[in-house]
Amino acid sequence: MLRVREMTAEEAERIKRLANSRTEAARAVERAKIIWLSSRGERVPAIAKQLGIGEDTVRLWIKRFNEHSLAGLSDLPRSGAPPTYTAEQVGEVISASLTKPQDLGLPFAAWTLDRLEAYLGEQKGIAIKRSRISEILIAEGLRWRTQQTWFGEKVDPEFAEKRGSSRSSTPSHLRVVS
Repeated sequence: MLRVREMTAEEAERIKRLANSRTEAARAVERAKIIWLSSRGERVPAIAKQLGIGEDTVRLWIKRFNEHSLAGLSDLPRSGAPPTYTAEQVGEVISASLTKPQDLGLPFAAWTLDRLEAYLGEQKGIAIKRSRISEILIAEGLRWRTQQTWFGEKVDPEFAEKRGSSRSSTPSHLRVVS
């Protein structure tokens, strides 16, 4: 017969408060209820039925509490797929996007996602898709559309001079004098 070990007064108070919480995560409240009910003498099948969970789940959390106290009620780190890109590669993406293309010897004045993708693949050896580049930039707080002008200047810096005055192409408005 599995039961919760003898709790200290502090542990009992924290478990009781957590079991009755309306603001904590639902899984933390459920785990605290398991411990609380077990400390009140309830058996595993009764706790499982009352909370609508499996008996194995009740046993798991009682064992973890008995071994690790309140820390045992927290989720353990989960394994998962390793990050696709290293921190250095993400840094390269951000660094390149904030650098003027002309400073890198490129023949254009502003980045596009396609240009950035090509540059990173050819020059840096980072095979990365434009959608992932966009995700990285957004995660860094960079909004591509609103900051696009920061990535470069107009294509032709002498555009205004070459264009000339725009006054001759705009008809003047006649003033009516009364």
